[in-house]
Amino acid sequence: MQRVVSRQNPRIIEARRLAQSSRDRRKAGRCVLEGDHIIAVYCDRVGAPETLVVVEEALADPRIAALVARIPPEQALAVPASLFAEISALSPDVGVLAVIDTPRPAVPPPGRLCLLLDDLQDPGNVGTILRTAAAAGVDQVLLSKHCAFAWSPKVLRAGQGAHFLTVIVEDVDLPAWVAGFRRDGGEVAALVATAGTDLYATPLHAPLALVIGNEGAGISPALAALADQRVTIPMPGGMESLNAAAAAAVALFECVRRGLEQHR
Repeated sequence: MQRVVSRQNPRIIEARRLAQSSRDRRKAGRCVLEGDHIIAVYCDRVGAPETLVVVEEALADPRIAALVARIPPEQALAVPASLFAEISALSPDVGVLAVIDTPRPAVPPPGRLCLLLDDLQDPGNVGTILRTAAAAGVDQVLLSKHCAFAWSPKVLRAGQGAHFLTVIVEDVDLPAWVAGFRRDGGEVAALVATAGTDLYATPLHAPLALVIGNEGAGISPALAALADQRVTIPMPGGMESLNAAAAAAVALFECVRRGLEQHR
């Protein structure tokens, strides 16, 4: 492991730039993971990150020491807490961050349960939904072009490792994908705030694609017109709607209750 104290170290410069600029993350095809949990999941599922940056004092933490032991020494940097604070959006107490190549998978063949995100804007919602999707056994999550960037720091933090437990594909033409999915026998259910059939009473069958729409505008008309079902979560308490992430969780685990998910 190399000890670094200079702000001008090329790998420190890159990590700081990627942590602070969405434009640079997209252009470089790289992103930053923050915290030992998500980095450990990455190592388990993918392998060693390109660069690991560790606060010197954090090396006394057994979890971080175990993580460092998994990384080739030439790819790990130990830095003072003050330098780490200039890179990370979190407190130096998080202890560790990693630079990785952003996964860019092609659209895979549909699985039993797919999730489509139509122009969701809030990074916290997107990350929370990804975490729920991974927990529910969703095969793949497809994001439309105008969704929040799945690999931004806020989405990654909310996802808590979910990015490496399901397939995430961005910039997908969702209406075109849905048209092909239906031609091949798939069923599409669009989650709408009102005027849909009761989620709990609507027959749903795998392979199933569940659509979650924009926080304000809902699902686009083009995509809604292609859905086989429009389903609504009954809310006897009188609220007009649920937060997008909460609604996705309710609907996905209703799919789990019915056994529509992929068993891994």
